[in-house]
Amino acid sequence: MAANLTILAADFATLQKNADQLFLLIMGCMVFLMQSGFAFLEAGSVRSKNTTNILIKNMLDIFITGLCYWMFGYAFAFGQVGNPFIGHSDFFAGSLRHSPDPAFWFFQFVFCATATTIVSGAMAERTEFVCYLVYCVVIGGFMYPVVTHWAWSDVGWLANGPGGIVYKDFAGSGVVHVVGGTTALVGAKILGPRIGRFKDGQPVQIPGHTVPLVALGAFILFFGFLAFNGGSQASISGAGDGQIVSIAMVNTLVSGAAGGLVAMMVKRSGLLGGVNWSLLTSINGALSGMVAICAAADSAYSWGAVVIGVVAGVVYCAWSKLVIKLGVDDPLDAVAVHLGAGLWGVLAAPILARDVGLITADKEYALRLFGWNLLGVLVIMVWCAVVSALMFGTLKCLGILRVPPEIELRGLDIPKHGEPAYPTESYGHGWTIMPPDFSPDPYGPDGKPQPQPVYITRSNGQS
Repeated sequence: MAANLTILAADFATLQKNADQLFLLIMGCMVFLMQSGFAFLEAGSVRSKNTTNILIKNMLDIFITGLCYWMFGYAFAFGQVGNPFIGHSDFFAGSLRHSPDPAFWFFQFVFCATATTIVSGAMAERTEFVCYLVYCVVIGGFMYPVVTHWAWSDVGWLANGPGGIVYKDFAGSGVVHVVGGTTALVGAKILGPRIGRFKDGQPVQIPGHTVPLVALGAFILFFGFLAFNGGSQASISGAGDGQIVSIAMVNTLVSGAAGGLVAMMVKRSGLLGGVNWSLLTSINGALSGMVAICAAADSAYSWGAVVIGVVAGVVYCAWSKLVIKLGVDDPLDAVAVHLGAGLWGVLAAPILARDVGLITADKEYALRLFGWNLLGVLVIMVWCAVVSALMFGTLKCLGILRVPPEIELRGLDIPKHGEPAYPTESYGHGWTIMPPDFSPDPYGPDGKPQPQPVYITRSNGQS
């Protein structure tokens, strides 16, 4: 009888482990799909002449970050041997000695890839290709893993605060999004704005080339965020795991919905210029709400998630204006979405969390938690700002940060990749012969649209 119970217990433990691994793998694959969401969102937000460039960047983000995280990123983040600052074991994912749970490794990798890909949107349309390669290595292999170690490793200093205080960031408002947003801000500032983006200190609108592609990317990201936050529970077999996963997903949805509606209303009010019912503003507001709720997705009441989303929508609008005032050109509003909303999310968690929040729990502990979260996110910002400033500053000194003006004006697709996203030959007969006064660039050097002659192409190819 005892032997049978032992066998049964072992089988049950195996079943639990398999269920948890399957849960992480499924959630990880859904988060992995967010890479395509970022790709479409960014591709639609840039001009058509830079579409191939932004798409290959997103692909290389997966390739380079994957290898770097396998070789040394995971070791820095979750190595079994380490100190409060950094881990230093389990290199090459522990394949030479004690291998970590591969499902956990995969789930952490897709988070790392998310932090890395945030940066490219803010630096789109004028960055040298080699710069992408360098920052993928630095962010994915070193900068982000160190922050992960601080907050989510058992021995990290943020996870072991004084008096038992633990930095509260369930799904990475600070660990993922503030890291990406801070790096994006520093990179875009050092890189400088696109040609024609500012004239006499005033911003000039440079629209992306396809709103439907932006919307498609947004819907994929909305879907991915459900797994991003729900999967952060990291298990499904324990008592209460299913409840926490469900709470996280519901909170993600309502926070994103509130953020999208509020941002759209702020835009409609004219505070951001114009009185439009803006799809793009609504998309970024919804993403901001989902970014902000990451820190407290598991523990906020639903009404608290709505509050976080409402404020996130306003925060996005304010940061969007602030970034322009600073003279920073961010084609994707990545800084406002990820840094602005991520910072708010880290500070909101100690206020609105169910069991430890300032409103709903012990005030003394909640104030200490708020102070610890504030300290943590400030240190994260300083760390990322210093490392990224050194990285991008060095690349600028070496002359490999920004493309030459003539290439920027022509677009990066043909000079850099030889693969235009929309080749004129694919439009059919007659497009291979262009009139001598035809310009492929619809914008002049000042960034304003320049008039184009209208030609009617006959079936014989004559105009």
